[in-house]
Amino acid sequence: MGAIYALVALGFVTISRASQIINFAQGEFVMLGGVATFFLLNGVRLPYPLAALIAVMIVVLVGFAMYLSVLYPLRKASILILIMATLGISIFLSSTSGLIFGTLPKALPPFTDEQPLMFWGISMLPQSVWVLVSTLVLLTFLYLLSHRTLLGKAMEASSTDPLGADLLGISRSLMVFLAFGVSAGVGAFAGILITPIFFTSYNSGTLLGLKGFIAAVLGGWGKNSGAILGGFVLGIVESLSLAFIPSGYKDAVAFVILLLILYFRPKGILGSPFIDSRRW
Repeated sequence: MGAIYALVALGFVTISRASQIINFAQGEFVMLGGVATFFLLNGVRLPYPLAALIAVMIVVLVGFAMYLSVLYPLRKASILILIMATLGISIFLSSTSGLIFGTLPKALPPFTDEQPLMFWGISMLPQSVWVLVSTLVLLTFLYLLSHRTLLGKAMEASSTDPLGADLLGISRSLMVFLAFGVSAGVGAFAGILITPIFFTSYNSGTLLGLKGFIAAVLGGWGKNSGAILGGFVLGIVESLSLAFIPSGYKDAVAFVILLLILYFRPKGILGSPFIDSRRW
């Protein structure tokens, strides 16, 4: 569960590092990844790897379309209006997905054998191992993108130092456009990984997106490492809470944690880097 929340949180951080926007449609990217793969696998009868690849590409295109059709025309509006626009997009994507793919829950077959693996007496599904390993691989990729490539540095500069980015000839709109594509791809990849474990449906992205946001805040907003740490802490605490509270109240634990972290340590566990408040 911690790895799942971490994957969603990484999508939030990717966009935030380039544009300061909190994209509350991130959970819908995750949902679309799972639902689109299910449709391509069972409706179109494509091979599993090809269906997953095409699904990721479709969600990336959705991310690009989301930016060009809604957020780019609003680029001179306040950050609050832009965030509210992402909420509207979230509702639109959820409703549209229900109309196109149906409202029944959907599941994907696991990547490999379903026989549980044993680690020091602990049983774990192979798909859970795929989630854990993929989270580490994705974190490595995002780290290299941010710190070892000119594109990653340009994306971060467009948010933290807009004037400096302009002086260097960096197109901030292009960087935000690319950040939405990367974030959508990360979300779709996460959806494909977790759908073999949990059912997905047109409205499953909302709660998952909120928990990913809480994980990003908990670890330290704006940091990939913080997203990973926050995700694991949230997942572990939420799972352990089942020993003390009824399972129906499990989802409330995340929001209690959000209130506590905002009250006692707003910058998160690892601390949040300073984010310039100017618009992109």
